[in-house]
Parts: sequence; structure tokens; C-alpha cells
Amino acid sequence: MTANDSEQKARTHMPTPEQQQLLRKLPQVEEALHHPAIEALLNIFPRGIVVDQTREGIGDVRKQILSGLEAEVELDAVATVILKRFVRLEKPSLRRVVNASGVIVHTNLGRSPLADTAVAAVNDVARGYSTLEYNVRDMKRGSRHDHYESLICAITGAEAAIAVNNNAAAVMMVLREFAYGHETVISRGELVEIGGSFRVPDIMETSGAIMVEVGTTNKTHPFDYERAIGDNTAMLLKVHPSNYRLTGFVEDVPVKELRALADAANAHRSDAAPDVLVYEDLGSGALVDIQAAALRETTVSEAIAEGADLVSFSCDKLLGGPQAGIVVGTAQAIDRLKKNPLARVLRLDKLTIAALEATLRLYLDENDARKRIPTLSMLSASPEDVSVRAHVLADALRAKLSPDDATTSVESEVSRAGGGALPMCDIPTTVVSLDFARSSALDCERYLVSEHEPPVVARIKNERLLFDARTLLSDDEALEVAQGVASYFSRLDEKER
Repeated sequence: MTANDSEQKARTHMPTPEQQQLLRKLPQVEEALHHPAIEALLNIFPRGIVVDQTREGIGDVRKQILSGLEAEVELDAVATVILKRFVRLEKPSLRRVVNASGVIVHTNLGRSPLADTAVAAVNDVARGYSTLEYNVRDMKRGSRHDHYESLICAITGAEAAIAVNNNAAAVMMVLREFAYGHETVISRGELVEIGGSFRVPDIMETSGAIMVEVGTTNKTHPFDYERAIGDNTAMLLKVHPSNYRLTGFVEDVPVKELRALADAANAHRSDAAPDVLVYEDLGSGALVDIQAAALRETTVSEAIAEGADLVSFSCDKLLGGPQAGIVVGTAQAIDRLKKNPLARVLRLDKLTIAALEATLRLYLDENDARKRIPTLSMLSASPEDVSVRAHVLADALRAKLSPDDATTSVESEVSRAGGGALPMCDIPTTVVSLDFARSSALDCERYLVSEHEPPVVARIKNERLLFDARTLLSDDEALEVAQGVASYFSRLDEKER
């Protein structure tokens, strides 16, 4: 950068004369503290908090000025900005939203909503003491694994199971226990990144496993694994792609063929060499056959039946439960995981266990699970049922809005499973579309998310705001959406007056 470039950059960041004039008018912190509204806060909050929020409120106005935004610098206006900070301070940051986006397992919105029985179980355990590690039958110390393990085994056909705080933790623990210092063979087509920092190569490196890549991005054959297996090989790892699909000239190796390769290798290994395990990271965690738009996910029981020694999966995606990761497999392998120090580091708390146990109990009756677990219910809802809810919303909007505000229409669209599941699946749905006669879809969306309570998350397409009925959990939520839109236009009316 030249000297002239530096001078030009400095000039562009210098306040204009108008901005400098506004900055000089900003009140000092002590002056703002003597405003009657701010003084009243000192009777409610500790002085240190009021001082900090006052300083930051003045800083907010300063940033507005320097950004070229319209800003009021009189003491009353600045006090209003400070008071709004206290409103935000007292409002819970983590709270319920209405999901009208059409993404069923929405990671940013907390993934799967819990079944009513799971919510009740959490409330029951949260309000007092519990049997977390107490066996009431034998009247002695118990294990927190006991609350869910037999249920998982009954549902999946596995010999044993352990749950930790998410599936990334499950993958890490499995690799650390069985492949630390040893080779793990994986197809290049499965070296995926799922989520912000979950990259399979990085997880393997952190775990201490030695990664051996085989095949190509689009094609991997059994002989690729066979050639790679050596005396230091501990595992054949298969990773479910979850959030993408390869199509066209592609081929991978199913678990049952990996099982045959592992058995052949184990039959001729020396006593010093570790047994080769077959481990599948299923990711999305489908416990029942979930079919949507002719696409499906491999179920956990199918992976076990094909011969995997270990299978791990998420609980808050297609399973429809709380955030957790489950590892199922042979009793011998799971016993080793339970004794690993990471089992204590990554263990579940009582509230998660309560929600998980209640969710799993619903799977004892598959039809019951499809009806009562919200994620399964939304995935399997018929287009006709979704259309009924869309018309409830459309009627409510038409009753509250004038054609001078926006026009409402009911249209066919597609929903997404989300959460790294069924990535290419177009799930037929019905949306309610708002075409704005005044203001804009973007401005209304911003209001519904940032100012309305509860926040409403929709999506914009072709400058129209779409509300997807498939992810509305009830008719009451449809009415909340209508109320939110109506309040947006009411606010516009107030501004215009």
C-alpha cells in the first residue's frame, strides 16, 4: 500500500464535519446517569451494571453516527437507547420461535422439537431430585446408562449402547478408544465436513487415529480397502454423507462388504495386531424407515444387521430427541467405551437423559412414534394435511390484512428435511405467500424475527414472504404468524401517522 493509499484510507474513516458535530453533542456517562429514567434504574440494578449499559448505549449511538445512519443525540433519545438495552438484557436470549421456514430439522432453530412426553419428563426431573444414578430396585448406586440402554437395544437390535453429548463426541470417543496410534481406512468420498468445524480428517487427527485414504471422490471399490489393510489397521470407517449426495458415475462399499473384508483380515492376523473393526457413522440417526419423496436414510438397525461392530448417530435429527450422540454395537466394544475417560467427560446430564428416554419409549410402537414425535410427524404429514393448515393461516391473514397492505395466496412448494438428512429430497408442501403492496418482504421478515414475540422465521422468494405450513406445529402457531404480520402493518400505520 502506498503513502497516498494510506492517506486516502484514513480520510475515508475520518468523521465528516456533520458527524463531528453530532459526536460533540453526545452526553457523557455521568450526565446520562442523571437522566430521570436512568436514575430509576439504579434502584433496580447494581450501579456497575447501569454504568456499563449506559456507556455501551452511548457507544451504540456513536457507532450509528459514524456509520452514516440517522441518529438522535439529545439526552432523552440517548436514554431511550440505553433503556432498550435493559429491555434486551432482561429478555431471555434462548426462547421459542415459530418455524415457518420449511426446514424441519433446522440447526439454527434447535433442530428437533421434543415430543410432549419428553417435555413432561424433563419437567418432572428438573423440579426435584431423581434416580439419575440410584437403583431403586436394589437400593444402591446405579448407572445413568441404565435409563436408555435397554430401550436402544430393543429398538435397534444392538447388544449394548452408550450415549454422549453429541455425535461428534461419539465419533471422537470411538476413534480414540479403538484407533489411537493405529490406521483407520476411509474412502476419499466420505471425508466430509458436517457443520462449522466437524471435518472428518480433523476429528481423526485430533483423536490420534492414523487416516488412510482409499479410492477416489466418486468411486471406491472393495479392493481399495483390501489393499490398504495392514498389521497396524484397526478400523474400516464408513461415514454417512448426510448433507450431500454424489450422483452419476459413483460407487461405494456397503457395510456388509466391509464386514467380509474385516473378517478375512482378522482370520490371518498375528496376536500383536489389533482386530479390524467395522464402524459406521450414520449421522442422521433414523430409527425407523423414513421415506419422503422416494428417498430414504439407512436405519441404525440395518447398519447393525449388515455387520457393523459399532454405529454412531445423532439424537436430535431424524430420531427427534434431544441433543445427544449414541454409539451402539457389540457388548465388548461398548464396555470399552464406558470405561474410557472420555465417557465421563462427554456424559449426558439428567435433563437430556429424561428427554432421551421418553423419546425412545415412543419408538416401542412405531406408529405411535410417527404421530407423537414432531420431527417424524412433520416428515410424514400428507400434502393434504399440510394444505389444511396453510389455509388456516391464509384465512387468518386475509381477515387481518387489507389488500392495500399485501395480497395472500396459497401455493405448492417444497420443504427440506434439514440437519444433514435427506439433502436432495424435495418434500411437497403448501406455503402461504405474501406479495407486498407497501413496504417489502425483507422489512417484514426483519420485524418478525427481531421485534415480534415470539420471533417468526420464514423465507423470501422472488420478493415475496413465504410461510411454510409443514413446519408450523399447530394451528395456534399459524395464528401467531398472522398476528405477527398484522402487528407489522400496524406499526407502519403508527409511523405514517
